[in-house]
Amino acid sequence: MKITVLNARQMSEVFSMKDAIQADKDALQLYSEGKSTIPLRANLDIKKYNGQTLYMYGYAEPAKASGVKIVSVYPDNIEKGLTSVPATMILVNCETGEVNCMMDGTHLTRIRTGAVAGAATDILARKDSKVFALFGTGGQAESQLEAVLNVRHIELIKVFDINKERAKTFAEKMTQKFGSKFSVKIVPASSAADAVQDADVITAVTTASEPVFDGSLVKKGVHINGVGSYTPSMSEIDEKIIIGASKIYVDTNDAVKESGDLIKPIKKGVFSADKITGELGSVLSGKIPGRTSQDEITFFETTGSAVLDLVTGQRIYEKAVQAKIGSVIEI
Repeated sequence: MKITVLNARQMSEVFSMKDAIQADKDALQLYSEGKSTIPLRANLDIKKYNGQTLYMYGYAEPAKASGVKIVSVYPDNIEKGLTSVPATMILVNCETGEVNCMMDGTHLTRIRTGAVAGAATDILARKDSKVFALFGTGGQAESQLEAVLNVRHIELIKVFDINKERAKTFAEKMTQKFGSKFSVKIVPASSAADAVQDADVITAVTTASEPVFDGSLVKKGVHINGVGSYTPSMSEIDEKIIIGASKIYVDTNDAVKESGDLIKPIKKGVFSADKITGELGSVLSGKIPGRTSQDEITFFETTGSAVLDLVTGQRIYEKAVQAKIGSVIEI
C-alpha cells in the first residue's frame, strides 16, 4: 500500500484559495442534496494527559472522497514546545478501502474554513462590495482575508482586534503579502465601530463569548460571516444582527445546535430556528434564493463539517498526484 504524505507547503503549491472556494461550494451542495454521509464526530477524552481527540469522518460519493480528520486538543502541549491542536487528515481510496494520503490537517482546516466564508461572500455579498471589516487576527484570520479578496474587488480592509498592537502587526503583515497583489489597503481599525462603518462585508473569526461589534451600526446591504462561534458558549455576533438580518444561511443545519450565535437568541426567545433561510448548498442547488436586493442584510454562520475536509482534501490529493508532489511511503 502506497501512501502520499503532504505537508502544508506542498499543499499550498498545488492548491490555491480559488480552488478551495470551489471545493467548498461543491462540498456544501453535495451535503445539501443528501449525496454525502457525515456521521456525528467521535470525541475521545484522554484525561490522564488533559487531552481530547476528535474524529471527523465521512464519505462523499460524487467527489470520490472518504476519510477521517483527527484533531487533538492538548492544552499542556504548549509547555512541551508542541502545538496544542495538532491535526491530520487521512484519505481512503473509496474503491479499495486502502489509505492513500496523509496531509497536514491544520493547514487543511485553515484553508477550507477561510474558503467557506469566501464561498458565502461570493454567493451573498453585493457585487460592488469595496470595504471589508475583519474581526480577529488569530490562526484563521489570514485565510479569511485571502478568501474575501479572491471573490470581491476589495479596496479597503479594516482589521480589529482587542489587542491593538496585534491588529497593527497583522495589518502590516497582510499588506506585505496581499497589498500589491490585490491593490488593497489594509489598516488596523481604531475601534469596533470604526471597523464596521461603511463595511460591505464583515467577517468575525474570534473566540469571543460576547458580541464583538454593535449590530445597530452596520449599513444596509452588508453581508456578514460568523466563523468563530462553533460551541454553544461562544458568540461573536450581536443578536441585533440575528434578529434583523433579511436572510440567514448556515453551512449545515447542525450550526443551529452548535453555534452560540444562534443558540443564545433562540434560548432568549428573541429568535427561532424556523427563521433561518437555509443551507448555503441549497442556494447553489437553486432550491432557495440568495440575495435578491441591494439593501438586504445577509448573514452566514459556519461551524464546519467533515464534508468540507473530505472534498477539499481529496482535491488537494488529486492535484498533488498530478503534479508528482509529496513523499510516498510504502507499508
